[in-house]
Amino acid sequence: MAQTPQTPPALFDRALLHARQRRAQAQGAVSFLLDRVAEDMSDRLAAVMREFHAPADLWTPGEGLAALRARLPSLQRIALGETGEEKLPFTPDSLDLVVSALALQFVNDLPGVLAQVRRALKPDGLLLAAMIGGDSLTELRQAFAAAEAECEGGVSPRVVPFADLRDIGALLQRAGFALPVTDVDRVVVRYANAFVLMQDIRRMGAANVLIERRRTPSRRATLLRMAEIYAERFADADGRIRATFDIIWLSGWAPHASQQQPLKPGSAKASLAEAVKKAGES
Repeated sequence: MAQTPQTPPALFDRALLHARQRRAQAQGAVSFLLDRVAEDMSDRLAAVMREFHAPADLWTPGEGLAALRARLPSLQRIALGETGEEKLPFTPDSLDLVVSALALQFVNDLPGVLAQVRRALKPDGLLLAAMIGGDSLTELRQAFAAAEAECEGGVSPRVVPFADLRDIGALLQRAGFALPVTDVDRVVVRYANAFVLMQDIRRMGAANVLIERRRTPSRRATLLRMAEIYAERFADADGRIRATFDIIWLSGWAPHASQQQPLKPGSAKASLAEAVKKAGES
């Protein structure tokens, strides 16, 4: 009997994400991370020696890739919808480039989305994306956990779980991308205190959108203790605290016969054993 594919558990309330991103844009979004990613993305694409005629921008918040759209006037922008739908509106083999900036960390079915992008790309089409991952906001996570355990006797989900570099590389291969590459850009930002950091996160449209998030307001005592613990553990000599953001870059190509192929097992013309033997005799 054929098994029905399991639906991945929903971690993120993407409708709430849409609402919070809209509110952040209306209030004046904090965009220093997105600006950094947009500049880096332009540089990375400039190093690719080809022209793109059917590009798409997947879910990048706000006007994050406006400068890139000036270079690629045909760039089709796919905005996050009100319901947070993850089914993409692309037909197979219709695109030669898909870019995405700081959006994929909030996807419930990342393997499924990557597979959809892979199908939408023409042979030798490129995916280039950046997402928050790794140890991002580890300081805030630790400070909240310690404060809640101390003040409330338990811990609630405060910071979204982030994928690490190895996970992303494996997902690219699983989705069928050729020549997958991942790397990480660690950005450490300093703040006067934890509350200023939290305000920036809200104005990025990136406040807690976990479905299992705490629904009642945080206690004042817990918040104050969190800020104290943060300062005790993660402050520099001048009293300013550190906040880590890991930006994971991922790229992969839709397979094409012209791409470099790995050697078949047993096709090497010289063996490692022979090389070691010769080295020992010299």
